[in-house]
Amino acid sequence: MSAPPARATAAATPAGRQRPWWIEALLYLGIAALVAAAWLLVRALDLHAASDSGYWLGVAGGCMMLLLFAYPLRKRLRVMARWGAAKWWFAVHMVLGIGGPWLVLVHSGFQIGSLNAGVALYSMLIVAGSGVVGRFLYLRIHRGLSGERQSLAQLQQSLGLQHDGLHSALGFSPLLERSLLRFETYALAGQGSLRQHLRAYTLLPLRHAATRERCLRALRPALRKQAGLQGWDETTRRRQHRLLRQTVIGYLQAVQRVAQFQAAVRLFSLWHVLHVPFVYLMVICAVAHVIAVHAY
Repeated sequence: MSAPPARATAAATPAGRQRPWWIEALLYLGIAALVAAAWLLVRALDLHAASDSGYWLGVAGGCMMLLLFAYPLRKRLRVMARWGAAKWWFAVHMVLGIGGPWLVLVHSGFQIGSLNAGVALYSMLIVAGSGVVGRFLYLRIHRGLSGERQSLAQLQQSLGLQHDGLHSALGFSPLLERSLLRFETYALAGQGSLRQHLRAYTLLPLRHAATRERCLRALRPALRKQAGLQGWDETTRRRQHRLLRQTVIGYLQAVQRVAQFQAAVRLFSLWHVLHVPFVYLMVICAVAHVIAVHAY
């Protein structure tokens, strides 16, 4: 009886694990539910900006929006760098960035009272929405909320190890190996172009899912044939199937992470170009709105 490939185990470890997609989906569904709840709350309590409740909701939301600037200050002021871990600052920043606009939205009663108030409201909503997009990109450039930036070189080195392990582990099935290599060619083609960066978060996950399903479906009969040639018993065959399944999944994940990391870095830089001007516009209009309300 021939022994199974020795390097299959080494190739089975993924390059890195991303949090499950459904966690991100729950976050976006939660934000949508908060907006729906704000609408129902305004209608049920007949809230509007001129009422006492509406006024104080606006004050609370405005204070939360002001506290948002503590996070960028913490990154720029050396004295604040010692005030707790960056991940907690970022988490609080996200909570304030959702809670503040939500209170202001309830304060407005989903109505625009003046041109200045309308510009302030819409710029705030754009800032809040772009903040959610920024968080999405930030987590793909850094390891979670810790603020520790990942290295493209590390991801590519890990992918290189995965590539070597893939060739060793799937040498008995050239068709399966070529299918995985075609996915790598597709994922990393046109590097540096905006089209490739956008494709990394739209078409690539779909291609990833289709390739994974096709390869895992083809793996079982190919491995059964190899087991017959090598004389493996059922226990050995099942163990090899489990290891090679992890190898395929890990390799596909590694390729997608490299492609999406490159895209996230580029898109995050473009995000700053759009996000920061709207922050300034929001602050100017909000100050003008507060002055106008109390002066007139």
